[in-house]
Amino acid sequence: MKEFILSNSQAETAILISLVTPYQNERKTNEYLDELEFLASTAGAHTVGRFTQKVEGPNITTYVGSGKLQEIRAFIESEAEQGREIGMAVFDDELSARQLRNIEKELKIKILDRTTLILDIFAMRAQTANAKTQVELAQYRYMLPRLQRLWTHLERQGGGSGSGGGKGSVGLRGPGETQLEMDRRIILNRMSLLKKRLAEIDRQKNTQRQNRGRMVRVALVGYTNVGKSTLMNLMAKSEVFAENKLFATLDTTVRKVTIQNLPFLLSDTVGFIRKLPTDLVESFKSTLDEVREADLLLHVVDVSHPDFEEQMAVVNKTLAELGCGDKPSLTIFNKADAYSFVAKDEDDLTEATRENMTFEELKSSWLSRLGSDCVFISALKREGIEEMRALLYRRVRQLHVQRFPYNDFLYPLAEDLDFSVSDSEL
Repeated sequence: MKEFILSNSQAETAILISLVTPYQNERKTNEYLDELEFLASTAGAHTVGRFTQKVEGPNITTYVGSGKLQEIRAFIESEAEQGREIGMAVFDDELSARQLRNIEKELKIKILDRTTLILDIFAMRAQTANAKTQVELAQYRYMLPRLQRLWTHLERQGGGSGSGGGKGSVGLRGPGETQLEMDRRIILNRMSLLKKRLAEIDRQKNTQRQNRGRMVRVALVGYTNVGKSTLMNLMAKSEVFAENKLFATLDTTVRKVTIQNLPFLLSDTVGFIRKLPTDLVESFKSTLDEVREADLLLHVVDVSHPDFEEQMAVVNKTLAELGCGDKPSLTIFNKADAYSFVAKDEDDLTEATRENMTFEELKSSWLSRLGSDCVFISALKREGIEEMRALLYRRVRQLHVQRFPYNDFLYPLAEDLDFSVSDSEL
């Protein structure tokens, strides 16, 4: 498994490039670039500049227009003259082989897109054989349609009679095509091997899941970096790796949790992200089987994020693609302690936006329609934990009693219990 971008020993400088289109306004583009910068930082790169262009859509040959490309090249050359070498340009959308080839030829530095960046982070984060195999498969799926870019320096040499070696002509095929076909065959064979390996791992995991018995299963899902692993550590008293970087968790972790003597299984899964490469979704389906087989989903949301509604929509869309859109779920609005807003002027009569709402106004907005299926907490500050434990106990008890009706008397109703906990218990 290769890491496409960075060695861990040396950080590179990067510039970020995106488009403002009729489908993506300037505010949205800046939000995406903020996330792209976070991705670059997670991969170990330092961002030194951003470029955007307002267009109807991506240029099919160079993504941005020729004028903007020359502007970017002038910036790179200017920085180089002052001793500040720029190592790579990162584009916020997936680039075709043709776009990659043309942009690289013009800018003469390493060219990456969002997909490559995410794949590199996944390669860095993968620890277990399962995760490493899934990442490698996703990398090959990404590389396969772009192989031609690697061999543009080997021109096909025509020969014999006819049209000079074109496809379908009678003649000799040059070394470039021969090597391309060889690499393609090697990659396809490797992908077949990886798929078999994943199928074997999946069978082993299915056996493990069957051995867990019929305990209620709860899965933490949500956007990347919303605090799922922190919440997992809090509830399960475990030490799952957690930090303020994207995709800190790749491998699914399952722990037994007990609330008021009621046991259930809690799993922490890989976070989702906007424009998540389809190759990754496909490759990580076995990891996400924990989500498919869960009885209850805990959708963790970073309520302090200015665009948390879209993050929720991304997660819901991905869950629907996995066939889990109809599963019972609870929404855990995390990081309530970090929520901030900008108060409106008294003479401002325009309608309040998300940025102008106080926390209480936000909770009484459309979020109020979630009713008792949501709770506001701070996993880091351990605020709202009692309410969350009570809500979770109520829903897990309901699922448990449906499965084991004769156990009804073992677990009192939530209303009859005290869910306050001491620091030592957490």
